Amino acid sequence: MSTVKKALQKMPTIFATGFGLGYAPIAPGTFGALLGCLIVWTISVYTELLWVHVAVCILLSLACIPVCSYAEKALGGEKDNGKIVADEYLTFPICMLGMYHYWQEFWWLMPMCFVVNRIMDILKPFPAYRFQSLSSGLGITADDFISSIYALGINLFLFNLFR
Repeated sequence: MSTVKKALQKMPTIFATGFGLGYAPIAPGTFGALLGCLIVWTISVYTELLWVHVAVCILLSLACIPVCSYAEKALGGEKDNGKIVADEYLTFPICMLGMYHYWQEFWWLMPMCFVVNRIMDILKPFPAYRFQSLSSGLGITADDFISSIYALGINLFLFNLFR
C-alpha cells in the first residue's frame, strides 16, 4: 500500500481526534472543543448571514457522523471513545448561532459560550443522554448536537441579559 493511501486512510481518525487534541491526558473533550472556537471565528470573518451560519452548523454536524463512525472502528471499536472529539468541535458553533458577529465587541461572549457548552455537554440534559445510546457516529454526534442546542438557549438568554 502506498504511503499516500495510508495517510489518506488515517485522515478521518486524525480529524476525529481533533488533530491530536483528543489524546490529551485530561479533559480531551474540552481541549477538542477549543477547535470549535476557531470554526466560529472563521465563519464570522466571512459572513454575518444567519442562514449561512445555520447551514454550516448542519453540514458540520452531518459530516461529523461518518467521521466519528470511521474513527470509532479505527480506534478499536470502543463506544464513544474519549479520543474522538470531532463531535465537540463540530457542534460547538451551534451554541453561538445568532451571536457570531458579536464576539469581537464583547470579549466575554466566546468564553461564556464555551463554558456553557461544556457544562451542557457534561450534564447531557434530556433527551441528549438518550441520543448517546444510538449506534456509532450518530450516537457520538447526536448527544452533543442536542446539548449544544440547550447551550444556545442559555447563551442567548445570558448574552441578552448582560450586553
